[in-house]
Amino acid sequence: MDERIISQEAQAEEESFDQGIRPLDFDQYIGQTKVKENLKIFIEAARMREECLDHVLLYGPPGLGKTTLAMIIANEMQVNIRTTSGPAIERPGDLAAVLTALEPGDVLFIDEIHRLPRSVEEVLYPAMEDFCIDIVIGKDSTARSVRLDLPPFTLVGATTRAGMLSAPLRDRFGVLSRLEYYKEEELADIVSRTGDLLMVEMEEEAAGEMARRSRGTPRIANRLLKRVRDFAQVQGNGIITTELAVDALERLQVDKLGLDHIDHKLLLNIIEKFRGGPVGLETIAATIGEESHTIEDVYEPYLLQIGFLQRTPRGRVVTHLVYEHFNMEVPKNG
Repeated sequence: MDERIISQEAQAEEESFDQGIRPLDFDQYIGQTKVKENLKIFIEAARMREECLDHVLLYGPPGLGKTTLAMIIANEMQVNIRTTSGPAIERPGDLAAVLTALEPGDVLFIDEIHRLPRSVEEVLYPAMEDFCIDIVIGKDSTARSVRLDLPPFTLVGATTRAGMLSAPLRDRFGVLSRLEYYKEEELADIVSRTGDLLMVEMEEEAAGEMARRSRGTPRIANRLLKRVRDFAQVQGNGIITTELAVDALERLQVDKLGLDHIDHKLLLNIIEKFRGGPVGLETIAATIGEESHTIEDVYEPYLLQIGFLQRTPRGRVVTHLVYEHFNMEVPKNG
């Protein structure tokens, strides 16, 4: 019970921090230029026609700003936003309660939309297309279907696994936007912006050092800044110098490519126990003590992106870049 309370408090603190640094409009939002420019046009066109924005699907690896973009869409459309998540909507009645509480023009943001139960999806189809829902009243022989009209709204769905969305649901989104990993200079700008908001003084190169180790992900960049700030307050004079940033990041076990101890454990296990692969995902998960979906959603995308890991029909295989990174000799058959 105590652990759950502590976990909830930590989550609340993290959410409060995110709210404090989150951009409020497209001008403050750094990166994702193509997605941002397209959304600007779609929003402006919808406002000129005095219509709701078409339904939007945002997909890509975690931590790239999908929730922030949803909130910016609502701000730019000058409407309210209601937020929920796929796992939180267990029954059609849960979705009906959310939908019937919407005001005209509202944005409904559903995070992890790929985790909606199929029975809930079927209620969502007419809501997205015709702004109405069919609910069943009564049981057995007395059961009857009643159609309820809904106010026009915009659904913004976010997912890290677009491939898990059913085709009927995916096809009902008018705007599909993929978020890409951020460039190093974009992350440096984000770190600098967050530092200004937190009133933390830091050297430009220190911001660049954190950006380089952030795996192309703003959420990680901001998290590293928070921890480096702690080191600066306790072991320095509150100023984040490049030397202090490097030392703090090394203590946090985040190497120059942004790989942490879990990444190291994963890659070294494949090398030492399975001769570099191929090895199945479930086997990797069992040997390093992590959930397979955590590996697939959180760790693998970046390792694939930088060319450290390959997916083959027989399993995962490390590349020669991993051996070079760990200063290990590449096997003759590698």
